[in-house]
Amino acid sequence: MSLVVPPNFQHILRVLNTNIEGKTNVMFALTSIKGIGRRYGNIVLKKADIPLSKRAGELTEEEVEKIITIMQNPRQYKIPDWFLNRQRDHKDGKTNQVMANILDNKIREDLERLKKIRAHRGLRHYWGLRTRGQHTKTTGHKGKTVGVSKKK
Repeated sequence: MSLVVPPNFQHILRVLNTNIEGKTNVMFALTSIKGIGRRYGNIVLKKADIPLSKRAGELTEEEVEKIITIMQNPRQYKIPDWFLNRQRDHKDGKTNQVMANILDNKIREDLERLKKIRAHRGLRHYWGLRTRGQHTKTTGHKGKTVGVSKKK
């Protein structure tokens, strides 16, 4: 960052209910929003014609609005379906990018659905065990209070 701060520089931006650090590079600043990674941030900035070398605090209001519209409607800006994080949703069957607090809701709904249909993964979530096939005989005790009680 240059020694002289531009006059319209914002140190903290508010985008999609998330505070974004103004000093960082725009692509990496977007990754602080939940549901947006480096690659998705990169493709959004390319579609918005914003240089990747820019800092987040140097963005104008119009550029921020353009970034938000592209992130919320990626298919209208020809971002391919395989790039999006919610493909063929269980409820409506649509493909879209889920971000910020909506992502938390979707994950909670998915886990509730798995528990309701009594799927193996849902039951493991309910019991607080590992769900992805790891061995649990000797590892993974840290979260729970497991130990030998002292006899008196």
